[in-house]
Amino acid sequence: MHTKDLLESIKYCNSLTQYSRRKTIPVKVGDVIIGGDNPIVVQSMTTVDTMDTMGSVEQCIRMIEAGCQLIRITAPSIKEAENLREIRKELRARGYQAPLVADIHFTPNAAEIAAKIVEKVRINPGNYADKKKFEVIEYTDESYQEELDRIRERFLPLVKICKEHGTAMRIGTNHGSLSDRIMSRYGDTPLGMVESALEFLRICEDENFHDIVISMKSSNTQVMVQAYRLLVQKLEEGGFKPYPLHLGVTEAGDGEDGRIKSAVGIGALLEDGLGDTVRVSLTEDPEFEPPVAQALVDRYKVRASHVPIQEIKNYPITPFEYNKRESLEVFNFGGGNVPRVITDISILPAITEKEVKAVGHFYLPELDKWKMNDQGADYVYSGKNPIPFMLPNGMKEIQDYAVWQSVEDKTNKFPLFTFEEFKQAEEAHYGLNFLTIADTAIAEAIPFLQDRKDVVVILSSDNFHNLPALRRAFVTMMEHHLLLPVVVKVDYPVQESDKTMLHAATDVGGLLIDGLGEGICIGAAAYAEAERSEKEAQIKLHNSVSFGVLQAARTRMSKTEYISCPSCGRTLFDLQETTAMIRKRTDHLKGVKIGIMGCIVNGPGEMADADYGYVGSGKGKITLYKGKEVMKKSVPSEKAVDELIEIIRKDGMWIEPEV
Repeated sequence: MHTKDLLESIKYCNSLTQYSRRKTIPVKVGDVIIGGDNPIVVQSMTTVDTMDTMGSVEQCIRMIEAGCQLIRITAPSIKEAENLREIRKELRARGYQAPLVADIHFTPNAAEIAAKIVEKVRINPGNYADKKKFEVIEYTDESYQEELDRIRERFLPLVKICKEHGTAMRIGTNHGSLSDRIMSRYGDTPLGMVESALEFLRICEDENFHDIVISMKSSNTQVMVQAYRLLVQKLEEGGFKPYPLHLGVTEAGDGEDGRIKSAVGIGALLEDGLGDTVRVSLTEDPEFEPPVAQALVDRYKVRASHVPIQEIKNYPITPFEYNKRESLEVFNFGGGNVPRVITDISILPAITEKEVKAVGHFYLPELDKWKMNDQGADYVYSGKNPIPFMLPNGMKEIQDYAVWQSVEDKTNKFPLFTFEEFKQAEEAHYGLNFLTIADTAIAEAIPFLQDRKDVVVILSSDNFHNLPALRRAFVTMMEHHLLLPVVVKVDYPVQESDKTMLHAATDVGGLLIDGLGEGICIGAAAYAEAERSEKEAQIKLHNSVSFGVLQAARTRMSKTEYISCPSCGRTLFDLQETTAMIRKRTDHLKGVKIGIMGCIVNGPGEMADADYGYVGSGKGKITLYKGKEVMKKSVPSEKAVDELIEIIRKDGMWIEPEV
């Protein structure tokens, strides 16, 4: 498609600059309505065995009390589907009315039973009537249509039951479990994900059944965002109804990593007004998920009141595939370099070697040497408080221009200019200067930057609608063919650590997913009056979050990545304990991706991105993968981590951890 055609055909959101929620049809799920003009619904999923009625009920209650409005429960076979009746009955007897959703994989019979009991069923088009054996199959148009006819025959009974009983449905595509049929025709792509759902949606529409929510989940945030955007575009182009969207990043992991990864994908879509119900998938107890999801959606309650942003008429970015913005190489910013981390330490006066550990650099006095971990900041901004000792080779210092002017070493220290200083400056660094500028001043600054090849722009915005304001500034630069590298800077008030993780992941991660930004900086000014220990804690958090955002957006892999599912009633081992155990043994393998899946439903497909996989295949039994290839089956769980490490070792990817 030509760029001009593409620009004229972008219909995935109402506006790239004005916050406006996509208007969808309302879908009733019990007493909860998803879509329409209703607030975004928060949901989660139980982890207790579905046959454990009381255990499931108690967990549901904890989830509801944590803010969960909709509860999903796995029904892998007929007996679990039947037991949903008992769980629902007990919850209602205790006064809890939250609607239940049956999660179905592989078993149409279970779906048909569950649809008569609960308020909603979730089916995965990749495995509802299809199989996945990682086989490439050649189809003619006729043989492909025969497959569609077979799917229609298998799927139609469920559609009719849902229609008869007033049961809603989620058509939930997962990137990792696309069927061999879809993979053979469309490949492992966002388009394949969308078409997988549309095949089932067409059957529903033919039957005049519209109580449908759609999802496009992936553990790869770039793929996830592209797939949702493309889905909305295809619904519009195909004349479908505007169905509500369920947002989620699969297998996000736990702790800080899980929160950041979820926010990068979910937040990028919420910013553009997409999403009607949200589930954050953490490898933690499910009651910890709703508050995180709620914190994400709460940002949009008053977002429409933001300061207006100049409209984007010609969008020079393809929103359905990743393309990095072209930029000059200035020192180690831009060009082919990974995005850089600048950590703001300017709130720390009289800094010593000891405190530099907050940014991942450790001074060893007995050796008089520095050691750096995988989150060692590339640059630190010291502002008006210059660092009085020699820095390690892996880190450089940025100073306010007024300070830099008076230092002796004008080669290894770098100046940060305000726009006014920049316009009037008679002196600059020979090769690397930083200009801090607001989004609203970019147009005015362009004539001063047009011929420069020694400047990195530190771009920020005071606009409440932060990501689109920054995006508008990037577009302005691109319209003027300005190729200087840009570091995105965000500032937040004193707030909970979780909010800083979620907000930075949304505001910067959403830009990175579109190839915008050659670095990240989280400002620390809000903590200027805090106790020194709190200042150090915030600097450490900001540094860690910065690396986490780059990793979650798939733009810089600086640490081991764990693609671990959030556990459910199908899980065959303790996921949290196992993930912690594997992490302890392997977290020094920088850039390696390890999938940890509780059962075959969530692997090997769901860990499609992983280099290695650890998948439950029976009670106490583990199947180990290299990519999508089974390496060892039925490994006793007590030996499985050692066997996994042996596979990594034989593959040449193992390094011994430092003592």
